[in-house]
Amino acid sequence: MRDQGQGPAPVWLGPDSCDLTDFKSHLDQVTTPEAYPLAHEIQSQIPIYDGDTLRQADADMRQSTKAEWNRAFLDGPGIIVIRRGYDDDALLDSVTATLSTLIAAEEAQGTGTGDHFASAGANSRLWNAHEKLAVAAPEAFVPYAANPIVADVAEAWLGPAWQMTTQVNIVRPGGTAQVAHRDYHMGFQTAEVLARYPASQHALSARLTLQGAVAHTDMPVISGPTKLLPYSQSYLPGYLAVLEPAFRDLFEARYVQLPLSKGDLLFFNPATFHAAGENRSENIQRFANLMQIGSAYGRSIEIVDRDRMCRAVYPTIREKMADLSPREVETIIAATAEGYPFPANLDLDSPLSGMAPSSQQDLMRRALTEGWTPERFDQALSDQRGRKRSH
Repeated sequence: MRDQGQGPAPVWLGPDSCDLTDFKSHLDQVTTPEAYPLAHEIQSQIPIYDGDTLRQADADMRQSTKAEWNRAFLDGPGIIVIRRGYDDDALLDSVTATLSTLIAAEEAQGTGTGDHFASAGANSRLWNAHEKLAVAAPEAFVPYAANPIVADVAEAWLGPAWQMTTQVNIVRPGGTAQVAHRDYHMGFQTAEVLARYPASQHALSARLTLQGAVAHTDMPVISGPTKLLPYSQSYLPGYLAVLEPAFRDLFEARYVQLPLSKGDLLFFNPATFHAAGENRSENIQRFANLMQIGSAYGRSIEIVDRDRMCRAVYPTIREKMADLSPREVETIIAATAEGYPFPANLDLDSPLSGMAPSSQQDLMRRALTEGWTPERFDQALSDQRGRKRSH
């Protein structure tokens, strides 16, 4: 709780909100066995759980474990690992083979477009692996998706009705490390955009998703498993701080890496400072199926056809531009068009030029600025909508 003598908490955050000494005080916290009695062990400040034990747990033990995980994600180290989260190597091999075939097919067709941090060809990425696996090999998808440990971790942080997406990432020998970052939602925004959101939304963003990964291969440290900074998720200005060179330097000085074995599960609060490590091995193809699990509450109450609204309103806005102030135009755009580019098909709307594709609002703003005809705007909307599909 904030000391009353410190005055009210700030509403707006900016680069001047980021204090390295304050950040270090978060990182200096220690994970004790007393705080995580159900963990099998603690390594590098991270609680490690045993999958075989979890599979045998009764309802009361599962509930207690979920409470322990929630505390870990909220104000603990932000990270947990579950050894042998998947105990069926044959199933993992089958899923790996199917996903590898899908990756090879996309690369042969020239549809691989890279990812947020690496250009095409630097590693292999399969966007929307969740749907693609279900369609290509439902007999493998069903037992793979049936893992009750994954469900318990998701419910521990997000409650029921969570939404699953997965993306395969393969980092080849010689693959370079990522820069430190936070993840979806605010981890995909620029500092200028982040400064427009009040601190309450910075706190909310970390509570809307959960990051996870299934190790499909053994991942010794030399292969570059994810670099993690325990307790970094608890630092409120962290979405801005992680963009600052001094904070990234501190990350490089203090990160931890845990070796993973095939079948292990890693989960962390999306606000945890993290980065894929450099693959310094000679022959390990580091294969992870990344999970991004979303809260059911990240949805609007009504279905609104904003595409239809944009087409109806655009000619009138264009006609009245001379009578509207820039602020009024921006307000109309915000009330009419979809402002968020996600969910997106990242095969078709590649984020190579940034962390996210253009939103519908971006498109309308550009059309008005450049004086597009309604016909050109209609076509651009149709093209954008055509990319808003899975395949």
